Amino acid sequence: MRSKHNSPRPQTSFRASGPALLKMALFSVRKARECWRFIRALHKGPAATLAPQKESGERVFSGIQPTGILHLGNYLGAIESWVNLQEEYDTVIYSIVDLHSITVPQDPTVLQQSILDMTAVLLACGINPEKSILFQQSKVSEHTQLSWILTCMVRLPRLQHLHQWKAKAAKQKHDGTVGLLTYPVLQAADILCYKSTHVPVGEDQVQHMELVQDLARSFNQKYGEFFPLPKSILTSMKKVKSLRDPSAKMSKSDPDKLATVRITDSPEEIVQKFRKAVTDFTSEVTYEPDSRAGVSNMVAIHAAVSGLSVEEVVRSSAGLDTARYKLLVADAVIEKFAPIRKEIEKLKMDKDHLRKVLLVGSAKAKELASPVFEEVKKLVGIL
Repeated sequence: MRSKHNSPRPQTSFRASGPALLKMALFSVRKARECWRFIRALHKGPAATLAPQKESGERVFSGIQPTGILHLGNYLGAIESWVNLQEEYDTVIYSIVDLHSITVPQDPTVLQQSILDMTAVLLACGINPEKSILFQQSKVSEHTQLSWILTCMVRLPRLQHLHQWKAKAAKQKHDGTVGLLTYPVLQAADILCYKSTHVPVGEDQVQHMELVQDLARSFNQKYGEFFPLPKSILTSMKKVKSLRDPSAKMSKSDPDKLATVRITDSPEEIVQKFRKAVTDFTSEVTYEPDSRAGVSNMVAIHAAVSGLSVEEVVRSSAGLDTARYKLLVADAVIEKFAPIRKEIEKLKMDKDHLRKVLLVGSAKAKELASPVFEEVKKLVGIL
């Protein structure tokens, strides 16, 4: 008989828990960086010259909720800018902010799938984990810990006066939750726990960025200069309007299915939506946002997806009536989204890959956030 010391070892399961996997990924990231430092030390001189740093010392942060399918407005107003920023800054951090999404009721199974689907969409659109950090917000606990500290520094009326709280609370009447009220503070923590210097935002987020800056300023005044005051990067693309109501912006939650062009729509669906798009009774194609909002929305979309200027689009569309022009815009959108849609379908079939991207990204994000929060705790007086 074999002694118990010589008995075969039990098979080790590779199904480790989420936290264990996160620690393993973080360990791997650190080891890889140590190896890279060692290699650089061995290869001093011109042969080991690295590529020039991109805006060294500056950090970009932005987040997106996983719920709902990205639409044309999201893509042109945010995601295209995110892709470009990867080439302009040294450290670019993008988060799928799942904690923000539960400020309204969510089906747990649907939410889990939505997180993976959003990961697939972002990767297909051009977010590159080799050039930026893409991660799941809830996997980095420093976000919520810093949020609590900041929550203890902000006055209730400051949050109650935010426009989005007023608008959402009015819709939900007495059902507005504390989470809905305080989520701008979590948003501030998302940004500050990386000492982010720049944040790409839309026009409707400017007020929230003012809160972020105010909280950073208040913390610095109380505990000494620590957080940079992050600057807004406003996207050049104005809001894409609803195809059915050009006075309103395109929205994920619009009840009219013809109003919003989703990034995963089929060519037939896109054609149908543009054919039904509201314009006016003048057949000429012009760009006059104040007096011809519907047609001007078509022109703005056409210019954005084609890479042409508004003037070039209007000039090239001379002689077309608006009915024919709407189909021309539909074709341009179909051409823009075709390779993205194909890549999304491919990525969604490999859930293990999507989970790995988020796991590695979360480890990298935690490596940046952890030392910042440790310093915050010391300043505040938490052991």
